[in-house]
Amino acid sequence: MPTSTNWIDFRAIRQGVTMKEILARYGVQLRQVHPEVLRGKCPLPSHSSKSAYSFIVQTRKNLWSCHSSSCAGARNGRIGGNVLDFVAAMENCSLRDAAGRIVGWFDNPIRKQPVAPPRVGQPDLAEEGQGSNPALKFALHGIEATHPYLAVRGITAETAAAFGIGFYGHEGIMRGRIVIPIHNDAGELVAYAGRSIDDTEPKYRFPKGFRKSMELFNLHRTAPARCVIVVEGFFDTMNVYQAGYPNVVALMGSTLSELQERKLIGHFDEVLLMLDGDPPGREATEKIAGKLAGKVKLSVASVPDGTQPDQLSAPALRRMLRPEPVRRITNSVGNRPAESPPGETIKNRARQDER
Repeated sequence: MPTSTNWIDFRAIRQGVTMKEILARYGVQLRQVHPEVLRGKCPLPSHSSKSAYSFIVQTRKNLWSCHSSSCAGARNGRIGGNVLDFVAAMENCSLRDAAGRIVGWFDNPIRKQPVAPPRVGQPDLAEEGQGSNPALKFALHGIEATHPYLAVRGITAETAAAFGIGFYGHEGIMRGRIVIPIHNDAGELVAYAGRSIDDTEPKYRFPKGFRKSMELFNLHRTAPARCVIVVEGFFDTMNVYQAGYPNVVALMGSTLSELQERKLIGHFDEVLLMLDGDPPGREATEKIAGKLAGKVKLSVASVPDGTQPDQLSAPALRRMLRPEPVRRITNSVGNRPAESPPGETIKNRARQDER
């Protein structure tokens, strides 16, 4: 191992050793939920939370993250990092010692990672609007989670704290609005949405350049390989969450993009659509069901006419998610039989995964 006088090129190690190689060294096995995303149980010694499947690796970026409160607390609020950070956390050592261990483990760790070959005959994803929303380099502070508007919308203080939402009264484009943090599936903060509290236009404000079609709101808090409820909006998500179903995501609209579709199929075995009960919501339900049918177990919960999920009480939502009112679109994917009625499956699994 290098002595204290040896110079170590940290940058070269970060570029030359992949998270996959480090995970293999520790015998950690994760599930591939996306071509560039691995997810599973957190291997860090600091992990003591009950949250399952909180550990995520982005293979192209060569980064990892754990969204449990225990790991974030042990690392002063940091939820992830690179290969050096991971080894340092696993070995409870300094970054320099972690670099020394990596050099000792691999014959030639200081090597440049090969550049991914160009997609022959395929359009560039970034040009097609399918790249990624960059992570924010800041976070808003002084957010009031107990603002009366949230109580009017039926959001409890506990839910507001869990989602990090509240009234923002400071300077900026979100001044005077309810701010809602939006994360990508790796848990990185990528935007804030601002909801007006008096229905002035625009009702929702998003930062310039943010693309909703690239994200599923609340995806980073869900458990993979299970059932998920899909709704349209932020407050729909929070109301369903409060009713005891934390495995819920929002489209942030009534259309399903190709990237959102891939994320749903990659993360979950079953999808239950619960869009608004107005004509646009009904039409969107049929279109999205047509896209997903045959690719994933699929069900539809019919919201009463003229209402939306954020307007329903917890008992009404639970009744709606029982097996009988839920309409099954397809009973299997390939040769896999349906394991149980969709409403029952989602209810049981959602509550098992609650954290």
